[in-house]
Amino acid sequence: MREFEYQRAFDVAGAVALLGADPDTRFLGGGTNLVDLMKSGVERPARLVDIRELPLDEIQSAPDGSLRIGATVTNGDLAAHPEVRRRFPALAQAVLAGASGQLRNMATVGGNLLQRTRCGYFTDVTQPCNKRVPGTGCPAIEGEHHNHAILGASGHCVAVHPSDMAVALAAFDAVVHFATADGPGEVPLADFYLPVGDTPHRETVLPAGALITGITLPPAPVAAHSRYRKIRERASYAFAIGSLAAALDVQDGVVRDARLALGAVASRPWRAAAAERVLIGAPADAETYVAAADAELAAARPLPHNGYKVDLVRNLVVAVLTELAEEAAR
Repeated sequence: MREFEYQRAFDVAGAVALLGADPDTRFLGGGTNLVDLMKSGVERPARLVDIRELPLDEIQSAPDGSLRIGATVTNGDLAAHPEVRRRFPALAQAVLAGASGQLRNMATVGGNLLQRTRCGYFTDVTQPCNKRVPGTGCPAIEGEHHNHAILGASGHCVAVHPSDMAVALAAFDAVVHFATADGPGEVPLADFYLPVGDTPHRETVLPAGALITGITLPPAPVAAHSRYRKIRERASYAFAIGSLAAALDVQDGVVRDARLALGAVASRPWRAAAAERVLIGAPADAETYVAAADAELAAARPLPHNGYKVDLVRNLVVAVLTELAEEAAR
Protein backbone atom coordinates (compact mmCIF):
# COMPACT_ATOMS: atom_id res chain seq x y z
CA MET A 1 0.00 0.00 0.00
CA ARG A 2 1.27 3.46 -0.86
CA GLU A 3 2.08 5.65 2.12
CA PHE A 4 -0.49 8.37 2.71
CA GLU A 5 -1.23 11.31 4.98
CA TYR A 6 -4.24 11.27 7.27
CA GLN A 7 -6.23 14.30 8.36
CA ARG A 8 -9.57 14.81 10.07
CA ALA A 9 -12.14 17.37 8.97
CA PHE A 10 -14.62 18.90 11.39
CA ASP A 11 -16.75 21.02 9.06
CA VAL A 12 -17.99 20.62 5.51
CA ALA A 13 -16.25 23.69 4.11
CA GLY A 14 -12.94 22.59 5.57
CA ALA A 15 -13.32 19.09 4.15
CA VAL A 16 -14.09 20.41 0.68
CA ALA A 17 -11.14 22.79 0.83
CA LEU A 18 -8.76 19.96 1.75
CA LEU A 19 -9.89 17.84 -1.17
CA GLY A 20 -9.81 20.71 -3.63
CA ALA A 21 -6.22 21.52 -2.74
CA ASP A 22 -4.94 18.09 -3.81
CA PRO A 23 -6.45 15.84 -6.52
CA ASP A 24 -4.73 12.84 -4.91
CA THR A 25 -6.81 13.30 -1.74
CA ARG A 26 -9.80 11.07 -0.96
CA PHE A 27 -12.57 11.38 1.60
CA LEU A 28 -12.66 8.58 4.15
CA GLY A 29 -15.99 7.56 5.68
CA GLY A 30 -16.23 4.00 6.90
CA GLY A 31 -13.52 2.89 4.49
CA THR A 32 -15.13 -0.48 3.83
CA ASN A 33 -14.57 -0.14 0.07
CA LEU A 34 -11.84 2.47 -0.22
CA VAL A 35 -9.37 0.70 2.07
CA ASP A 36 -9.83 -2.57 0.18
CA LEU A 37 -9.04 -0.77 -3.08
CA MET A 38 -5.98 0.81 -1.50
CA LYS A 39 -4.72 -2.59 -0.42
CA SER A 40 -5.09 -3.96 -3.94
CA GLY A 41 -3.46 -0.89 -5.52
CA VAL A 42 -6.54 0.27 -7.42
CA GLU A 43 -6.72 3.43 -5.31
CA ARG A 44 -3.45 5.17 -4.39
CA PRO A 45 -4.36 8.40 -2.57
CA ALA A 46 -1.64 10.62 -1.20
CA ARG A 47 -3.92 11.79 1.62
CA LEU A 48 -7.13 10.68 3.33
CA VAL A 49 -9.50 13.21 4.86
CA ASP A 50 -11.57 11.56 7.57
CA ILE A 51 -15.11 13.01 7.45
CA ARG A 52 -16.71 10.95 10.21
CA GLU A 53 -16.69 13.92 12.60
CA LEU A 54 -18.75 16.08 10.25
CA PRO A 55 -22.28 16.98 11.46
CA LEU A 56 -23.92 14.78 8.81
CA ASP A 57 -24.99 11.82 10.92
CA GLU A 58 -28.71 12.45 11.45
CA ILE A 59 -31.94 11.19 9.88
CA GLN A 60 -34.67 13.81 10.00
CA SER A 61 -38.27 14.10 8.81
CA ALA A 62 -39.03 17.39 7.05
CA PRO A 63 -42.33 19.31 7.28
CA ASP A 64 -43.18 18.35 3.67
CA GLY A 65 -43.01 14.67 4.60
CA SER A 66 -39.64 13.98 3.04
CA LEU A 67 -36.87 12.14 4.87
CA ARG A 68 -33.34 13.59 4.98
CA ILE A 69 -30.48 11.16 5.57
CA GLY A 70 -27.03 12.53 6.37
CA ALA A 71 -24.04 11.24 4.42
CA THR A 72 -22.18 9.93 7.47
CA VAL A 73 -25.15 7.99 8.85
CA THR A 74 -23.97 4.42 9.13
CA ASN A 75 -25.75 1.71 7.24
CA GLY A 76 -26.56 0.06 10.55
CA ASP A 77 -28.29 3.17 11.89
CA LEU A 78 -30.13 3.65 8.59
CA ALA A 79 -31.56 0.12 8.63
CA ALA A 80 -32.61 0.42 12.28
CA HIS A 81 -34.25 3.85 12.09
CA PRO A 82 -37.99 3.59 12.87
CA GLU A 83 -39.06 6.06 10.14
CA VAL A 84 -37.05 4.22 7.51
CA ARG A 85 -38.50 0.88 8.58
CA ARG A 86 -42.06 2.27 8.62
CA ARG A 87 -42.08 4.44 5.51
CA PHE A 88 -39.42 2.77 3.32
CA PRO A 89 -39.14 -0.87 4.41
CA ALA A 90 -37.47 -1.89 1.16
CA LEU A 91 -34.61 0.48 1.97
CA ALA A 92 -34.08 -1.04 5.41
CA GLN A 93 -34.21 -4.54 3.88
CA ALA A 94 -31.71 -3.59 1.18
CA VAL A 95 -29.22 -2.32 3.72
CA LEU A 96 -29.61 -5.42 5.87
CA ALA A 97 -29.06 -7.62 2.82
CA GLY A 98 -25.93 -5.75 1.82
CA ALA A 99 -23.37 -6.76 4.43
CA SER A 100 -22.69 -8.17 7.86
CA GLY A 101 -23.47 -6.23 11.02
CA GLN A 102 -19.82 -5.32 11.48
CA LEU A 103 -19.61 -3.76 8.03
CA ARG A 104 -22.97 -1.98 8.40
CA ASN A 105 -21.73 -0.36 11.58
CA MET A 106 -18.74 1.10 9.71
CA ALA A 107 -20.06 1.83 6.21
CA THR A 108 -21.67 5.22 5.56
CA VAL A 109 -24.55 6.23 3.33
CA GLY A 110 -22.41 8.55 1.21
CA GLY A 111 -19.71 5.97 0.78
CA ASN A 112 -22.23 3.32 -0.17
CA LEU A 113 -23.36 5.42 -3.12
CA LEU A 114 -19.79 5.78 -4.33
CA GLN A 115 -18.56 2.22 -3.93
CA ARG A 116 -16.82 0.82 -6.98
CA THR A 117 -17.63 -2.29 -8.96
CA ARG A 118 -16.44 -5.68 -7.72
CA CYS A 119 -15.58 -6.87 -11.24
CA GLY A 120 -12.50 -9.06 -10.89
CA TYR A 121 -10.72 -7.36 -13.77
CA PHE A 122 -11.22 -3.95 -12.16
CA THR A 123 -9.85 -5.05 -8.79
CA ASP A 124 -6.83 -6.86 -10.29
CA VAL A 125 -4.23 -4.27 -11.29
CA THR A 126 -2.40 -6.84 -13.43
CA GLN A 127 -5.38 -6.95 -15.81
CA PRO A 128 -6.52 -4.35 -18.35
CA CYS A 129 -9.71 -2.48 -17.46
CA ASN A 130 -11.29 0.56 -19.10
CA LYS A 131 -12.87 1.60 -15.83
CA ARG A 132 -9.53 1.64 -14.04
CA VAL A 133 -7.23 2.64 -16.93
CA PRO A 134 -9.22 4.12 -19.83
CA GLY A 135 -8.38 2.68 -23.22
CA THR A 136 -6.89 -0.61 -22.05
CA GLY A 137 -9.91 -2.73 -22.91
CA CYS A 138 -12.61 -4.80 -21.20
CA PRO A 139 -11.46 -8.42 -20.84
CA ALA A 140 -14.72 -9.37 -19.12
CA ILE A 141 -16.55 -9.30 -22.46
CA GLU A 142 -14.62 -12.34 -23.66
CA GLY A 143 -13.69 -13.63 -20.22
CA GLU A 144 -15.42 -14.16 -16.87
CA HIS A 145 -18.73 -12.30 -16.97
CA HIS A 146 -21.37 -14.55 -15.42
CA ASN A 147 -22.34 -11.79 -12.97
CA HIS A 148 -22.00 -8.86 -15.34
CA ALA A 149 -24.48 -6.47 -16.96
CA ILE A 150 -27.39 -7.38 -19.19
CA LEU A 151 -28.80 -3.83 -19.42
CA GLY A 152 -27.17 -0.54 -20.36
CA ALA A 153 -23.68 -1.93 -20.95
CA SER A 154 -21.35 -1.03 -23.82
CA GLY A 155 -18.39 -2.46 -25.68
CA HIS A 156 -16.17 -0.58 -23.23
CA CYS A 157 -17.46 -2.01 -19.93
CA VAL A 158 -19.94 -4.64 -18.74
CA ALA A 159 -19.41 -4.33 -14.98
CA VAL A 160 -22.32 -3.95 -12.55
CA HIS A 161 -22.82 -1.58 -9.64
CA PRO A 162 -22.61 -3.47 -6.33
CA SER A 163 -24.83 -1.38 -4.02
CA ASP A 164 -28.03 -2.80 -2.57
CA MET A 165 -28.95 0.44 -0.83
CA ALA A 166 -28.76 2.47 -4.04
CA VAL A 167 -31.29 0.17 -5.74
CA ALA A 168 -33.92 0.97 -3.13
CA LEU A 169 -33.07 4.66 -3.26
CA ALA A 170 -33.49 4.60 -7.05
CA ALA A 171 -36.97 3.12 -6.72
CA PHE A 172 -38.11 5.99 -4.49
CA ASP A 173 -36.73 9.00 -6.41
CA ALA A 174 -33.98 9.90 -3.96
CA VAL A 175 -32.10 13.17 -4.37
CA VAL A 176 -28.37 13.41 -3.63
CA HIS A 177 -27.05 16.56 -1.95
CA PHE A 178 -23.43 17.64 -2.18
CA ALA A 179 -21.11 20.50 -1.32
CA THR A 180 -18.40 22.09 -3.45
CA ALA A 181 -16.11 25.06 -3.07
CA ASP A 182 -18.72 27.04 -5.04
CA GLY A 183 -21.57 26.08 -2.72
CA PRO A 184 -24.18 23.34 -2.32
CA GLY A 185 -25.83 21.38 -5.08
CA GLU A 186 -28.21 18.50 -5.60
CA VAL A 187 -29.02 15.94 -8.28
CA PRO A 188 -31.73 13.27 -8.57
CA LEU A 189 -30.33 9.81 -8.07
CA ALA A 190 -31.77 8.94 -11.48
CA ASP A 191 -29.18 11.33 -12.98
CA PHE A 192 -26.42 10.76 -10.44
CA TYR A 193 -24.84 7.74 -12.16
CA LEU A 194 -23.61 8.24 -15.71
CA PRO A 195 -24.41 5.76 -18.51
CA VAL A 196 -21.36 3.62 -19.10
CA GLY A 197 -20.97 4.59 -22.79
CA ASP A 198 -17.36 4.94 -23.88
CA THR A 199 -16.23 6.57 -20.61
CA PRO A 200 -16.75 3.90 -17.92
CA HIS A 201 -14.14 5.55 -15.71
CA ARG A 202 -16.56 8.48 -15.23
CA GLU A 203 -19.16 7.00 -12.91
CA THR A 204 -21.12 9.94 -11.46
CA VAL A 205 -22.00 13.55 -12.24
CA LEU A 206 -20.41 14.81 -9.02
CA PRO A 207 -18.22 17.85 -9.73
CA ALA A 208 -14.52 17.50 -8.99
CA GLY A 209 -13.85 18.03 -5.29
CA ALA A 210 -17.49 17.51 -4.27
CA LEU A 211 -18.53 15.96 -0.97
CA ILE A 212 -21.86 14.14 -0.65
CA THR A 213 -23.66 15.66 2.33
CA GLY A 214 -26.93 13.74 2.34
CA ILE A 215 -29.87 12.14 0.59
CA THR A 216 -33.52 13.20 0.54
CA LEU A 217 -36.35 10.74 0.03
CA PRO A 218 -39.50 12.62 -1.07
CA PRO A 219 -42.90 11.55 0.29
CA ALA A 220 -44.04 8.30 -1.34
CA PRO A 221 -47.08 6.63 0.24
CA VAL A 222 -46.60 3.57 -1.98
CA ALA A 223 -43.15 3.00 -0.44
CA ALA A 224 -44.73 1.92 2.85
CA HIS A 225 -45.77 -1.28 1.06
CA SER A 226 -42.42 -2.23 -0.44
CA ARG A 227 -39.90 -5.04 -0.45
CA TYR A 228 -36.30 -5.67 -1.39
CA ARG A 229 -35.36 -9.13 -2.60
CA LYS A 230 -31.78 -10.13 -3.32
CA ILE A 231 -30.58 -13.26 -5.11
CA ARG A 232 -27.02 -14.32 -4.40
CA GLU A 233 -24.88 -17.38 -4.97
CA ARG A 234 -24.51 -18.30 -1.32
CA ALA A 235 -26.58 -17.82 1.81
CA SER A 236 -23.94 -15.76 3.61
CA TYR A 237 -23.33 -12.13 2.70
CA ALA A 238 -22.43 -11.84 -0.97
CA PHE A 239 -22.99 -9.42 -3.81
CA ALA A 240 -26.22 -9.87 -5.74
CA ILE A 241 -26.54 -11.70 -9.03
CA GLY A 242 -29.92 -10.01 -9.29
CA SER A 243 -32.06 -7.90 -6.98
CA LEU A 244 -35.30 -5.93 -6.93
CA ALA A 245 -36.73 -3.08 -4.91
CA ALA A 246 -40.48 -2.97 -5.50
CA ALA A 247 -43.51 -1.13 -4.11
CA LEU A 248 -47.09 -1.73 -5.13
CA ASP A 249 -50.41 -0.01 -4.45
CA VAL A 250 -53.39 -2.16 -5.42
CA GLN A 251 -56.98 -1.00 -5.12
CA ASP A 252 -60.00 -3.04 -6.25
CA GLY A 253 -57.73 -5.44 -8.10
CA VAL A 254 -56.01 -2.71 -10.13
CA VAL A 255 -52.44 -1.42 -9.76
CA ARG A 256 -52.74 2.27 -8.85
CA ASP A 257 -49.01 2.92 -8.30
CA ALA A 258 -45.80 0.95 -8.66
CA ARG A 259 -42.10 1.51 -8.16
CA LEU A 260 -39.43 -0.91 -9.35
CA ALA A 261 -35.64 -0.80 -9.51
CA LEU A 262 -33.26 -3.61 -10.40
CA GLY A 263 -29.79 -4.32 -9.06
CA ALA A 264 -26.79 -6.29 -10.36
CA VAL A 265 -27.98 -5.95 -13.96
CA ALA A 266 -26.29 -2.70 -15.04
CA SER A 267 -23.47 -0.30 -14.26
CA ARG A 268 -25.89 1.66 -12.08
CA PRO A 269 -29.11 0.96 -10.17
CA TRP A 270 -31.67 0.34 -12.90
CA ARG A 271 -35.04 2.06 -12.53
CA ALA A 272 -37.54 -0.20 -14.28
CA ALA A 273 -39.60 2.57 -15.87
CA ALA A 274 -40.92 0.41 -18.71
CA ALA A 275 -42.20 -2.16 -16.23
CA GLU A 276 -43.88 0.56 -14.16
CA ARG A 277 -45.73 1.86 -17.20
CA VAL A 278 -47.14 -1.58 -17.90
CA LEU A 279 -48.20 -2.07 -14.29
CA ILE A 280 -49.97 1.20 -13.49
CA GLY A 281 -53.66 0.95 -14.36
CA ALA A 282 -53.48 -2.76 -15.21
CA PRO A 283 -55.02 -5.73 -13.36
CA ALA A 284 -52.96 -6.96 -10.44
CA ASP A 285 -52.38 -10.45 -11.75
CA ALA A 286 -49.61 -12.75 -12.95
CA GLU A 287 -50.19 -11.91 -16.62
CA THR A 288 -49.58 -8.23 -15.91
CA TYR A 289 -46.47 -8.95 -13.86
CA VAL A 290 -44.95 -11.10 -16.61
CA ALA A 291 -45.76 -8.42 -19.19
CA ALA A 292 -44.12 -5.77 -17.00
CA ALA A 293 -40.96 -7.81 -16.56
CA ASP A 294 -40.77 -8.60 -20.27
CA ALA A 295 -41.21 -4.93 -21.17
CA GLU A 296 -38.17 -4.04 -19.08
CA LEU A 297 -36.09 -6.99 -20.22
CA ALA A 298 -36.76 -6.33 -23.91
CA ALA A 299 -33.64 -4.15 -23.88
CA ALA A 300 -31.47 -6.85 -22.28
CA ARG A 301 -28.32 -7.77 -24.17
CA PRO A 302 -26.80 -10.67 -22.23
CA LEU A 303 -23.35 -12.06 -22.86
CA PRO A 304 -22.73 -15.77 -23.50
CA HIS A 305 -22.48 -16.68 -19.81
CA ASN A 306 -24.96 -14.36 -18.08
CA GLY A 307 -28.13 -14.95 -20.05
CA TYR A 308 -29.57 -16.73 -17.02
CA LYS A 309 -30.12 -13.28 -15.49
CA VAL A 310 -32.98 -12.59 -17.89
CA ASP A 311 -35.02 -15.49 -16.53
CA LEU A 312 -33.86 -14.80 -13.00
CA VAL A 313 -35.02 -11.17 -13.11
CA ARG A 314 -38.31 -12.08 -14.77
CA ASN A 315 -39.09 -14.64 -12.07
CA LEU A 316 -37.95 -12.25 -9.35
CA VAL A 317 -40.27 -9.46 -10.54
CA VAL A 318 -43.27 -11.79 -10.80
CA ALA A 319 -42.65 -13.38 -7.40
CA VAL A 320 -42.19 -10.13 -5.47
CA LEU A 321 -45.12 -8.34 -7.10
CA THR A 322 -47.34 -11.35 -6.44
CA GLU A 323 -46.35 -11.32 -2.77
CA LEU A 324 -46.99 -7.60 -2.43
CA ALA A 325 -50.40 -7.83 -4.10
CA GLU A 326 -51.44 -10.79 -1.94
CA GLU A 327 -50.44 -8.92 1.21
CA ALA A 328 -52.42 -5.86 0.11
CA ALA A 329 -55.53 -8.02 -0.35
CA ARG A 330 -55.46 -9.43 3.16
